[in-house]
Amino acid sequence: MTTPIWAKHAHEPDAAHADAMAFMSRDDVRLDRELFVYDIRATRAHVRGLRAIGLLKPDEADAIDDTLGELDGAFHNGTFILDERFEDGHSAIESYLVERLGDTGKRVHLGRSRNDQVAVALRLYMLDVLDTAKRSLIDAGRAAIGLARRHERTPMPGYTHLQRAVPSTVGLWMGSFAESFADAASLCALTRRWIDACPLGTAAGYGVNLPLARDRVAEDLGFDRLQINPMAAQASRGRVEHQVLAALWQAMQEVRRLAWDLSIFSTQEFGFVTLGPAFVTGSSIMPNKKNPDMAELLRASAAAVGGALAEIQQIVALPSGYHRDLQCTKAPLIRAAGVTLEALRHVPPLIETCTLHTGRMKDAIDRAMLATDRAVRLSTEGVPFRDAYRRAAEEIGDATGTADASGSIDARVSLGGCANLGLDLIEDRLRTI
Repeated sequence: MTTPIWAKHAHEPDAAHADAMAFMSRDDVRLDRELFVYDIRATRAHVRGLRAIGLLKPDEADAIDDTLGELDGAFHNGTFILDERFEDGHSAIESYLVERLGDTGKRVHLGRSRNDQVAVALRLYMLDVLDTAKRSLIDAGRAAIGLARRHERTPMPGYTHLQRAVPSTVGLWMGSFAESFADAASLCALTRRWIDACPLGTAAGYGVNLPLARDRVAEDLGFDRLQINPMAAQASRGRVEHQVLAALWQAMQEVRRLAWDLSIFSTQEFGFVTLGPAFVTGSSIMPNKKNPDMAELLRASAAAVGGALAEIQQIVALPSGYHRDLQCTKAPLIRAAGVTLEALRHVPPLIETCTLHTGRMKDAIDRAMLATDRAVRLSTEGVPFRDAYRRAAEEIGDATGTADASGSIDARVSLGGCANLGLDLIEDRLRTI
């Protein structure tokens, strides 16, 4: 590892010191590969801010900005590798600048701390994560709307407690996912607005004795506003990551529900759905098997987000000021965000390539499932509902055999019901989130 940027004296660390340094650096270099481009971007804005207040000469600022642009390109094309030579991404940036620009490169850290440097890089990263998640959720909602429109009145059983309840439709089933994905996308947008504040310029949590152009830098980076109080900016570390993951957790609950439904409905016992060939695998020993691995792995992926939430909750119980504990929030955030974005990417094609066995769905609706509709009709004819409920139960009894569900479906006219799905309203939401 190169000499840390915080070192006061150049020296060669002994083995014990090196081992301790490795522990304290943890996975920073590996994790900072996800944040590096954001760190470079924020550093370029910081340099422009220093130039604006006369603390960097124009030629110095231009040289630093050009060199940072070279670093960004070299990182993208693989000629610069962020590896264990560096303590973290921040030290790699400074080392690169000093190596190429000498004393001019050493001026880049004026007016900032690694605390606000990592805070702004994380904030920019999380904004992009939320934007990507929102787009993927909208795509998933549209895929669900598409299947719902193709099968608006296709009958299928509705279940409660995994027991047959009332007749339903594929349109209602898929419409539920379309609206839920719209809700999750809206939550990502709301969370984005909540975290869209620039912490850069708060340094180690107590401000600096310089007239930093914080407003200008925040605008340069595309933030909506500033985080004003430096101690509040530090106190937001961990809590902001937690809120982002809370939004992603909501999204993954809908993915998990979809995965559960597809896993159940694709069993031979139900036989309602066959998953697309790209989303199933075979068995190493049983030639007959087609396993719903994609659905099962999507279902399990939600656990990564729940685990990350719990991990961050345990870290952020801290007093005011910066604490190194907060370094440990990066790993769960980046891990869970990566799992979520990867999972969401597979949801639209999973929905679009499903084959529905509508005959099996229709045949699974039996006469007993019409009891609720019968009770409601009796009530509209003047029978008190509780009496109508008992009469319907007596009339239906333990009725078996397939029932024609069309009357039940056509009568469900309340908004959102089988005969009035409101898909246009859900689609409008997906367009405007």
